[in-house]
Amino acid sequence: MARRRVVVTGLGIVSPVGIGVSQAWRNLVEGKSGITRISGFDPSAFACQVSGEVREFDAAQYIPAKDARRMDRFIHFGLVAGIEAFKDSGLEVSEQNAERIGVCIGSGIGGLPMIEDTHNDYLAAGPRKISPFFIPGTIINMISGNLSIMYGLKGPNLAIVTACTTGTHSIGESARTIEYGDADVMVCGGSEAAISPLAIGGFSAARALSTRNDDPATASRPWDKNRDGFVMGEGAGVLVLEEYEHAKARGARIYAELAGYGASADAYHMTAPSTDGPKRSMLNALRNAGLNPDQVQYINAHGTSTPMGDKNESDAIKLAFGDHAKKLVVNSTKSMTGHLLGGAGGIESLFCALAVYHQLSPPTTNIFEQDPECDLDYCANAARGMKIEAALNNNFGFGGTNGSLVFRKI
Repeated sequence: MARRRVVVTGLGIVSPVGIGVSQAWRNLVEGKSGITRISGFDPSAFACQVSGEVREFDAAQYIPAKDARRMDRFIHFGLVAGIEAFKDSGLEVSEQNAERIGVCIGSGIGGLPMIEDTHNDYLAAGPRKISPFFIPGTIINMISGNLSIMYGLKGPNLAIVTACTTGTHSIGESARTIEYGDADVMVCGGSEAAISPLAIGGFSAARALSTRNDDPATASRPWDKNRDGFVMGEGAGVLVLEEYEHAKARGARIYAELAGYGASADAYHMTAPSTDGPKRSMLNALRNAGLNPDQVQYINAHGTSTPMGDKNESDAIKLAFGDHAKKLVVNSTKSMTGHLLGGAGGIESLFCALAVYHQLSPPTTNIFEQDPECDLDYCANAARGMKIEAALNNNFGFGGTNGSLVFRKI
C-alpha cells in the first residue's frame, strides 16, 4: 500500500498569549509576552515566581459546568483546543465516517493540581473527602476519551506521554496512523496545566526554572547570553490531521502538509541533553519527508531558555544541517509562552503550520545580547516575512526522548 499524504485542516489553541488561533497568532507575531507573576497560588516561598498562565479562560463556555468541576484544568484546556480545532476543520461526523476519525491528545504530567488538592482534602478530612470523579478527572487519556465521547469519534483513541515531547509525538504518531490507513482523520496534540506548588517546587529544586522574578516578561530568554532557565507555561494546542484526498474531496482549507516525522532517543542521561539524539530526530524527519536539509527554511525550535539546552540544540541543528544551518531562520516561541511541557509540541506545531501558511516567522523575543556560542539566525525580537517551503518543529524531553515534524507548503 502506498503511503498516504497527511495535511493540517484544523487548529485550536489555549495559551498564555491567547485563546483561539487568531488572538494567539496575532499576539505572537507582535511579540507580546504571556509571562507574568504566578497568580494561582502565593509563590513567595519559591525561587521561581513567574509563569505563562492562561488568563480569562472559562471552561463552562465549552463544557457543562457540572462536568467541568469533575476535571482537572489540563483536560479543560485539551478539550477546548480540541473543540476549536474540530470547528475550524469543518468536519461533520456521521455513522459512515465515525470509525475513521480518531483522537490522540497527550500530557506530560496530567492532573497534578487536582491530585494535590485531593491529597490535601484527604489529610484534612479523611477518605470520605475523595471524589468518585478523582481518577477520571486526573488521568492523562481523558482528554482523548472525553473528546471522542463528545463527538462520537470511534477511531483510535490514544494518549501519548513522553515528557516535553508529548505533543510532537502525539501529532507524529497520528500522522502515521493516517499514512498507513488506520484512520482518515486524527485530532491530536498536547495539553498541560502544571503551574502548581509541587511542580514549581520540583523544577525549582532541580534549578531548571528562571528566577528573574523582577521582570517576568523578559524571564524567558532563548539564546540570550544571560538566560537562566525556563519559565513554566500552560495550555493546549490541537491539530486536525487529514488524509490529503479526503480533505480535497470535501473542500477543506489546508494550512500545510505534515510531510515528515522523526523520533529518536539520546540513550545518554535522564535530564542532560546530547546533540546526537536531536540531530538524528531531525534527520529522520527529513528522510521521512523526502527532503534534503537545504530544502528547509525555518525551524520552530525547542529553545527553552536553559543555558545547556539552547546551546545543545543549536549545535545539533548545525550537525544535522551542515553549512545550510547558517541560512535557516530559527525561533523559539517559548520566549513569549513559556514552556508548556507536554503541551509544547501541540502549540509549537500549530505555530509552525501557521508560519508556513502565512509565510511568516514569529520573533524570538528577549534576545538582548545573543550568546556567541549560539550563532544561528534566531529571528531576534521582530517577526519576519519570508519564503517558507518547508519548516521543522523540534521538541525534546526528559529521558532523552526527541521528536521532529516537517511541515510543507501545499
